[in-house]
Amino acid sequence: MPPKSPEGEAIAYTLSNWKALTRYLEDGDLEIDNNGAERSLRGIAVGRRNWTFYGSDNGGRTAAVLSSLIATSKRLGLNPFAYLRDVFERISSHPQSRLAELLPDQWQAAHIEVGGKEGG
Repeated sequence: MPPKSPEGEAIAYTLSNWKALTRYLEDGDLEIDNNGAERSLRGIAVGRRNWTFYGSDNGGRTAAVLSSLIATSKRLGLNPFAYLRDVFERISSHPQSRLAELLPDQWQAAHIEVGGKEGG
């Protein structure tokens, strides 16, 4: 392959980045690709034009919190609708000092302990 050909440049790029490209082999927690991260950002990218119409900084912060809760519940294998429905039904009577119990991971653990359905 001539070094300046597209194939030669691709090979040179691969060799110059070999350590980074094979890093996942040294740590079992790393994935071979970033498809999961890209998939999780797809909704943000698709709706980014809509994000300019929240009306206020507070609306944007609220959307960011809800998006984080939904993404986390999906990552944990929960049904986001069931999780949020339960949290919204209980939050007004839930002690403020124990709000962390309503976060997706702790909510999931509590539902598993009492024999509830994990996925909602």
